[in-house]
Amino acid sequence: MEEFKPLVALTLGDPAGIGPEIIVGAWTESIVHEWCRPLVVGHPEILRRSVRLWRTGVRVEQIDSPGQADPSPDVIPCLACGSDDVLAVRPGAVDARAGQAAYEAVVTAAGLALDGHVQAITTAPLNKAALREAGHHYPGHTELLAARCGSSDFAMMLYLGPGPLIRSPHGLAVVHVSLHAPLRRVFELLTPEQIVAKAHLADRFMRRLTGVQPRIGVAALNPHAGERGLFGTEEEQIIAPAVARCREEGLQADGPFPVDTLMAQACNGRFDAVVALYHDQGHITLKLVGMYQAVNVTLGLPIVRTSVAHGTAFDIAWKRRAECGGMVEAIRVASRLAKLPT
Repeated sequence: MEEFKPLVALTLGDPAGIGPEIIVGAWTESIVHEWCRPLVVGHPEILRRSVRLWRTGVRVEQIDSPGQADPSPDVIPCLACGSDDVLAVRPGAVDARAGQAAYEAVVTAAGLALDGHVQAITTAPLNKAALREAGHHYPGHTELLAARCGSSDFAMMLYLGPGPLIRSPHGLAVVHVSLHAPLRRVFELLTPEQIVAKAHLADRFMRRLTGVQPRIGVAALNPHAGERGLFGTEEEQIIAPAVARCREEGLQADGPFPVDTLMAQACNGRFDAVVALYHDQGHITLKLVGMYQAVNVTLGLPIVRTSVAHGTAFDIAWKRRAECGGMVEAIRVASRLAKLPT
């Protein structure tokens, strides 16, 4: 029996950035078509411009519904979305028209997934400033998708598969307690309830992906995990009680650990998942270790959503310098998750 290949919708991202490039670049990888049946959601002409840039000779075929998609390494089905205004956007520029195009592609793809017309979505990067200029006040994809899906218990997670730099056989997942928030707000957002909730999301994801209960390390907030209150009391008052509650609720959790040593131990295989307390605490290590292999996964949604772990890269956009490996890996993880039971 032929293996099931999920239909995966790829959103074009901000047309002024590298999103269209990394989609076309990833499309030429034959392994992508062994994993899934991809289609693109966005403006077909933007996609054709990217094809011409890469000189791949792939044909962009405009479709009206996912059921018409017949993807192949030589044909990109594109579900047309957005206004022709976006065709005037300059590469590398923050533009409300580009923000609107990116927004409409994400909303359309999410709707397709919620209605069961596609089994997963993989998003190319959008620009948060352009999104705001278009009138959409979301800090990023994660919050936008949570709102569209009606999800209140959600989180951003970065996942890096096993390999020479990640020694756990299950890979390493890093989930964030707070996300797109000013650093000064982290203290007010940090609660035992939020830490426990994110640990459960990480546990469920890794169980689903690997079939085994993950070992979860919880990060400290202060240097040296507070050094018994010398550098802060959050570890004693907030984080340690949260870890104890995680264990009471059946999670294999430990901590809080100073994040510098925790991340080194996690990469060396002691943990399968890490609960980071704020954005950069989790992102820096994963991006240093595998910038173009790490995958952004939104946890807590009723749909499968993955993305690359990098941004729009306006400085190199439309110059044939974009690295496409992250998009390939994001499609791989989306395809794998789409095949697993919910």
